[in-house]
Amino acid sequence: MRDRTLEALGLDAAPREHPLTYPGAWPAESGLLLGDTYLRLSPEPDTGLERWPVECDGPGSGVQLDEMLAGMGAPPVDERTPVLAIGSNACPGQLRYKMAERGLSSVIPMVMARVTGIEAGVSAHVSPLGYVSASPFHAPGRTRDLFVTWLDAVQLEHVDHSEGVFLPEGAYDRVFLPADRFPVEMPSGELLNGVHAYVHRLGVLADGTGAPWAHPGERQVLTELIARSRLLREWFGGTPEEFSARALGDARLCERGTRLLRDEGRTMRSGLESLVPERGPSAPAPEPPVSTAGEGVPA
Repeated sequence: MRDRTLEALGLDAAPREHPLTYPGAWPAESGLLLGDTYLRLSPEPDTGLERWPVECDGPGSGVQLDEMLAGMGAPPVDERTPVLAIGSNACPGQLRYKMAERGLSSVIPMVMARVTGIEAGVSAHVSPLGYVSASPFHAPGRTRDLFVTWLDAVQLEHVDHSEGVFLPEGAYDRVFLPADRFPVEMPSGELLNGVHAYVHRLGVLADGTGAPWAHPGERQVLTELIARSRLLREWFGGTPEEFSARALGDARLCERGTRLLRDEGRTMRSGLESLVPERGPSAPAPEPPVSTAGEGVPA
């Protein structure tokens, strides 16, 4: 299986370690992440994911996914939660990195599915991880291929924590995207009953026309942001490399940059706010975006 290692497939780099690669390399096809290895999953028409063959040694060699999971002592498909990956959670190297943080299993089925009504936008937030991450926005009628990851209960809890779901000051909320509004079609032809997704609490950046800005890759995001803001250039430098290096680990500077994006009228709502679960009294909502006009935002 040497040719199916993440390194051989070019999927090993994690944006957590290489911020300017965000959102990281995505696989070309559905597969099963097994630590340092990514095995191809072969969709079977009109067949549930649990019975798709896992190709261990080439085409036609596979055992069914649930059988493979059972052999590794991992939970089966029906005990996992389908989570739509908008940014780096579709990068096997990033998933491996996140799970290794807590010593967790990185046995994760990843399926490239056809999703309608959702696009990957640019979050209205400068992250101390050294990048401006992605966040979904409502894109009625738009259809694109995105990965759905099937996380077991322990993996899901850890990713929730990594996205700040349980923290009042956290970045993301996990929402449920119902199938009647956001159809997700598997390559087998199966329509899922709905998927979960992480939505940024501060909204997304606009594209200069009053519409959300689809995430074009980290270097282009940072290049366009600093080109259009004198203060961002002063605070973060004039190149993506400088921006990322100054942001990395500097929470106070990132907070200033995030406020500036709002104050310069670059932020807008994602259109998914109505799906966010109500927060308890100990977890107040963050300050909302103050502008939906998108004036002076990157084109």
